[in-house]
Amino acid sequence: MSEELVLYTNPMSRGRIARWMLEETGVPYRTEIMTFGNTMKGADYLAVNPMGKVPAIRHRDTIVTECAAICAYLADTFPEKELAPRPEERGPYYRWMFFAAGPLESAVTNRALGFVTPAEKARMAGYGSFGDVMDTLEKAVTEKPFIAGDRFTAADVYVGSHIGWGLGIGAIEKRPAFVDYAARVANREGYRRATMLDDEAMKAMQAA
Repeated sequence: MSEELVLYTNPMSRGRIARWMLEETGVPYRTEIMTFGNTMKGADYLAVNPMGKVPAIRHRDTIVTECAAICAYLADTFPEKELAPRPEERGPYYRWMFFAAGPLESAVTNRALGFVTPAEKARMAGYGSFGDVMDTLEKAVTEKPFIAGDRFTAADVYVGSHIGWGLGIGAIEKRPAFVDYAARVANREGYRRATMLDDEAMKAMQAA
């Protein structure tokens, strides 16, 4: 299986999200550490992801890029791990995973870059305003123990990663609901294993 499932990543990237998701599945995989502006832009990797960005996974003959897609794909491919709700219960699961992939990531990235959408242009931005996104997210993480209901799913990997990252760099307001949710979803063995592996990979890169 380790030869059938490969993670292309860098420990200083969104690849940490994909690593966490893989560790939640518990399925063996092989890791290829890619370097910015070097192997990521090399011909071999561009054949995997023409964007020259990480993460990506290769599962047998299937290549998946984009973190939300990777999380959803792995949850569906390994249903015995129960990281996705039953199909008839997936409304909130899809809603909040792709809310994070769209409005949340755009709003937080723009804020981190110092870009503020002019009020008169807010309708042109997919997320409207940063305040709207934060208020909507706060409500989502307080209604249930987890983002899609009463149990942890792949959507928590994705949403939780965004909230944890945003809190860490100051791009998401430290509202109690966000801090509590981030701590709750990170209190998992899969998260701890993924963090350890990426921290070790980062140290190895820095020592090289």
